[in-house]
Amino acid sequence: MSRIAPLEPPYPPQVQEQFDKVMPPDVPPLVLFRTVATSTRAWDKLRGGSLLDRGPLTLKEREIVIDRTCALNTCEYEWGIHIAFFKSPAKLTDEQVRATVLGAADASCWNEAEAALIAAVDALHHRATWTDAEFAALKRHYDSDKILEIIQLCGAYRTISYFCNALQLPLESIGARFPEV
Repeated sequence: MSRIAPLEPPYPPQVQEQFDKVMPPDVPPLVLFRTVATSTRAWDKLRGGSLLDRGPLTLKEREIVIDRTCALNTCEYEWGIHIAFFKSPAKLTDEQVRATVLGAADASCWNEAEAALIAAVDALHHRATWTDAEFAALKRHYDSDKILEIIQLCGAYRTISYFCNALQLPLESIGARFPEV
């Protein structure tokens, strides 16, 4: 059980309207959303972070950043939701999904641009910066708008990982599970 009890239905009309905007039809609001929404300020800040808009990255690039960030933060909750909802639309293979958790940046399932992306996420997670070589590798494949988006997604999903892990959110039944070693 979550350390902070999530909202239970019926939700206040304004909150229900917001849930309807971020959830697919006929899918109940995630425990994460229901828990953060117990605080209007926290919920507004989470929604205001533009996590749910498309941005300049392709869906596959975006999901690689999010999935790797969540995996590095051992956030099975959010990783599992993203795999469940976006694996197919992002055209991630089973090997790539596994590699977001267990693979190195140079795993054979990644092309050169994706390998640079994974390496960039890893560096931000471990050192909060990039070496000149890491930045140059990223810059060969991604423009400034995409690079800024990568930084923001890494930071945002580290925060999401903090919410999920620190509050001990129970895994969603619809979410994927981390692959076995």
